Amino acid sequence: MPHTVLIARDFDHLSDLAADATRAHIARTLERQDTFNLGLATGHSPTGAYRRLIQAFNRRAIPAEKVRTFNLDEYVGLPGADAQARVLHPESYTYFMIQELFGPLHPKFAATHLPAGCLIDQPTLERELDAHPGDWKTLGADNGQAIRIHYDAASSYLQWVRQDILRSYLQAITDAGGIDLHLIGIGKRGHVAFHEVGIPFQSDPMLLVKLDDDTIECAIQAGHFTSRQASPRFAISMSAELIFRARAVILLATGASKAAPIAASLLEDPSPAIPASYAQIYAQRGGDITYLLDLDAAADVLAHRDAITARGIHLEDLT
Repeated sequence: MPHTVLIARDFDHLSDLAADATRAHIARTLERQDTFNLGLATGHSPTGAYRRLIQAFNRRAIPAEKVRTFNLDEYVGLPGADAQARVLHPESYTYFMIQELFGPLHPKFAATHLPAGCLIDQPTLERELDAHPGDWKTLGADNGQAIRIHYDAASSYLQWVRQDILRSYLQAITDAGGIDLHLIGIGKRGHVAFHEVGIPFQSDPMLLVKLDDDTIECAIQAGHFTSRQASPRFAISMSAELIFRARAVILLATGASKAAPIAASLLEDPSPAIPASYAQIYAQRGGDITYLLDLDAAADVLAHRDAITARGIHLEDLT
């Protein structure tokens, strides 16, 4: 399959293309199997596509009851006295998905899955990590790092995180038969989900991540949290390697802030310094990867069109 980059006029055009491609994937797949496993992201980029998919599902153009969903990531450390309060926090990704996609659907999806980061109590996690330094190690070359909990960890709490939060989510994906299509975005430093810059590709499929200072600051600047003290410091996330095990991936990007990381993920050799660059490895192995960009996000791509196409990437301007 070619590595394809499609350039849309604007957010609405991009959303139309993303929804149409998703509907087509679902329809084709359901001709040969009974259910469809859809991977989902949060953030602004997919919201227009979600609105269009809601319309398609609700008018029965595609059967929601045959779709199972798996989200990429979830925060650990949202404000709240207990797990229920954290799940219902307006910045939880669970709350986002209910607002933007799950809630308006009639009928509902066959099943929805999100990483259970809200079950983890951040102060308890930090105490256990401090008390049991031999139970874990960090993976990563930057501020954002994956925390690998050893299989023989002495801390029962860390063992619970490893088994019941991380491994159980991976097992749910495996038991479902893997992801048929992922809709993903890209961060301002080229990260995908919470696979932060510098976390090696050969890490665990599901990650417990200590968030990068830049990631926390971006969330504050965007108005999601009022301060560093109020912001989560950890997250649960699929790794780039797990994301790109899907049978197809559509990466959505809008806005000028995404122009540089998008171009870098296409122009530079694959590296954990730009986690989205794993898409190149995926394409080389026969994966079906499409970038859908609006004009602002595509600015640096268009400036380096020849160099990108010379790398075997198909570029199509639909504006």
